[in-house]
Parts: sequence; C-alpha cells; structure tokens
Amino acid sequence: MPSTPGYTRDYKRERELQLKSPASNKAANASRKAARRQLEKNGTVSKGDGKDVDHKNRNPRDNSAKNLKAVPKSTNRSFSRKANATKYNKIGASNPPTQRRP
Repeated sequence: MPSTPGYTRDYKRERELQLKSPASNKAANASRKAARRQLEKNGTVSKGDGKDVDHKNRNPRDNSAKNLKAVPKSTNRSFSRKANATKYNKIGASNPPTQRRP
C-alpha cells in the first residue's frame, strides 16, 4: 500500500541498488550455494525438499562437513533475533554485531 497519494515505486532504481552489493556479500552467497550443492551431492538434501543448509558456526564461508547440516526452512528462518536466543547461545557461535551482549 502506498504511503502517500500518487506514490509509485522505482523498481529500476531498486534493482540497480541490489546489483551494487559489495563483493563480500557476493562471495558469501556463492559459498552458501556451494554448501547447498555439496549436500545435494551427498544426498542429504534435494531440490524442492523444503530444507535449508545450516552453518552451525554461523560462518557462510566455512563449508566443512562438520559445520553443515540440513534443517527445515521453517526452523532455519524462524529463530528469535534476540541476544538470548538459543541459536546464538551455542558455544562458538558469534552474535550479529547489533545483538551482542554488553
């Protein structure tokens, strides 16, 4: 719903901004895709199965076998973003910078 009368979204500009993402974001995304392909090759996940590849230590560039596990999308994408959430309290897991405990 538009916020003001006569407002129209500039989709072309939004797309240009998306394409200018930093190289580090592109590298992390490529690494996530590589992890998915690795688990597909092992037979752990398959296309359309509704599962995500979870990096246990929250580092998308660490694609070692011990760091990857297949979890349902609903589990992987629905955890609490609060600092005391269990996903962030794992030993060795790092909290996002905006949610670190003081």
